[in-house]
Amino acid sequence: MILGVAAAVFIAAAAPLAEQSFSLDHTAEVVATLHARCDGCDWGVEGREGAAVTIAVDGRYRAHVMLTRGEDDAEYRVLLGRYGRGKHTVTVASDPSASAPGVGAVHVSRVDVASIGEHDPSYEALAHAPILHARPNTIGHFTDVPLLMWYETGPAPRGRSYRYSVIFSNEDGGTATDRLMATWGRTTDIEFVYGIEIDANGHTIAEEFQGPDHVVTPFRGRHDTRHPLEFVVTDNNMVSDRRTATPVGSGSSRTPQAAVRYAPAPELFDLTNQSREVVMDAHPWTYRVTSQEMSREGKIADDAAPGSGKIPDPRRFVFVEACSDLDGAALAFGVQVTTPDGPRWFDSHRDRDQFRIVRTGCFRGAVPVPRGAGAVDAIRFRAWRQADAKTLQPFVRVTRLNKVFTLGDDFLPKPLPFHWTGSQVLTLDGAPSELPF
Repeated sequence: MILGVAAAVFIAAAAPLAEQSFSLDHTAEVVATLHARCDGCDWGVEGREGAAVTIAVDGRYRAHVMLTRGEDDAEYRVLLGRYGRGKHTVTVASDPSASAPGVGAVHVSRVDVASIGEHDPSYEALAHAPILHARPNTIGHFTDVPLLMWYETGPAPRGRSYRYSVIFSNEDGGTATDRLMATWGRTTDIEFVYGIEIDANGHTIAEEFQGPDHVVTPFRGRHDTRHPLEFVVTDNNMVSDRRTATPVGSGSSRTPQAAVRYAPAPELFDLTNQSREVVMDAHPWTYRVTSQEMSREGKIADDAAPGSGKIPDPRRFVFVEACSDLDGAALAFGVQVTTPDGPRWFDSHRDRDQFRIVRTGCFRGAVPVPRGAGAVDAIRFRAWRQADAKTLQPFVRVTRLNKVFTLGDDFLPKPLPFHWTGSQVLTLDGAPSELPF
């Protein structure tokens, strides 16, 4: 069931931006899609980053939404939770205390409400989706915002499993930006946050979450109906199943951690033969938002050297997604482009061991090329033994090259026409293997 409503422009803090009523004939999970924008908002400009709005149902607070996408009307999908039979009302209001001081009026042009009943194939996944409480030092600082959530599902030994992951706009701690681009091909932070196994009767068998130091731990926290309540507790966006007593950072001391929570509605993705970053590709605006955040936080510099923690303009990068079978080894890729001095190769590891890719399966990486360089006309792969390898026969075999792209002037992906499948065994510590376009 989808409903729409025209909304008023924000005038005062107490005035709703929009109200939408909906009726249910039976218990259902409910998702709202806000169509919203804010005057003067620019995620890349300090003091005008974005506006925060709150969503309540029947007068009860459900979540905040940070409007990260500027002055253009954009969609923001929010999981409201489970509601029973009858009439309910969604209210959207501005939260000036969590908004940038230099933004103008907030506009909500429409609110769509969708109900997902118990017989819908996606109901179980929505019913167990986590709710994230904001990391205290992000409130009022417009950083590391949860942009999207997705889930994967499949059969498990005792029933069925669901795994939920979140794309944050960046990570203030953890992997440095230049290494992040070389080994992951992005400046967002993507984290597994919650997993659950459910038996054939719908009963929970086990729950887990990814905590500090990337340790996966049994979840023993509270739930809002069946939605686990989680708390972002580290600067690289690890979560906990317990609320912290840490006050919010400077400038936002009025807002304790428990008062700001995010509930992006999860989407189903099948990542067979592709990387997690394809979720970003399905929402290309995420590349613009994270690039704007990098610029505002001083993580972009034209002369950024590898190892500096900074990167050149993201629009100078060539992004590559490929898949490999890898054990006890590391790999990198290179792209050949035309320069004023003729064809030149640029390698993703940039002569730094820590910029090599050391995980098996499908991966994304990115390498900067000179401004104004010509189109990519060849790609190569190279592999090395890992000094601490535990296998007696390390190897790397490239099996797919899914996509190659750059970012346009608008920071949105521009695909290049190249795709390859096969079996290319790489010589460890040897010469690169080339795949011409």
